[in-house]
Amino acid sequence: MGVEPIPGEPAAVADVDGERALVVADYHAGIEAGLRREGVELPSRAAERRAALVGLVDREAPDRLVVLGDLNDAIGDPGRAERDKVTALFEALPPDLAVTVAKGNHDGDLEALLADVPQSVSVAPGHGVRLGAVGFAHGHTWPNPDVLAARVVCVGHEHPVVRLEDEVGGRRVERVWLRGEIAPEPFEEFHGRDLDVEGELVVFPGFNELSGGTWINVADQDFLSPFLPAGLDDGEAYLLDGTRLGDFRRV
Repeated sequence: MGVEPIPGEPAAVADVDGERALVVADYHAGIEAGLRREGVELPSRAAERRAALVGLVDREAPDRLVVLGDLNDAIGDPGRAERDKVTALFEALPPDLAVTVAKGNHDGDLEALLADVPQSVSVAPGHGVRLGAVGFAHGHTWPNPDVLAARVVCVGHEHPVVRLEDEVGGRRVERVWLRGEIAPEPFEEFHGRDLDVEGELVVFPGFNELSGGTWINVADQDFLSPFLPAGLDDGEAYLLDGTRLGDFRRV
């Protein structure tokens, strides 16, 4: 029973009440269109991103796909480009694949956007949903008490990254996982009562490589989630290939 990252991928598999789930966060379909509106011109990687997710579904053969929010990139009403990218993704996925999306802050009008896709799709609110022993939420708002009572709580939104430097001054950016025990105090303070919180918190890397993120090893970086970093007790960072970087506060 648990959540296991797939080596080399910004994705994990989870046992959710007898089902095998593939879990990803922050797909941000149509992000290039959003960047273009801000004056940033980039070649579209939508086809490659779609192929990567569809390839994981083909390889892992899950019963369910779980998206930890920000499936779409538009904060408000999505434009034609964003809608087309979401439609193309679901047309490429198996029609009998069950899908759960914990709605994120970028998922404008998501229910209408997914109304006509062939898959059975459940859209959960941003504060999350629990499937068996695993809780899922986007992370832009506080998870609800039922999600926090899960054995493992999975969130996105943060897009954690590290900046690595070599001995000659070369730099590169790597997406990372954050994982550790849930610290109950900030959640109990928010909800105003004692909570049954004894599980593990897993902060997913962003699936979309263009979505930016929180630099966990750069001074004066603020976390995006209201419960981070305080809600992650003794958390550690891991590269996508599984390399353990140690305490995320001291990377």
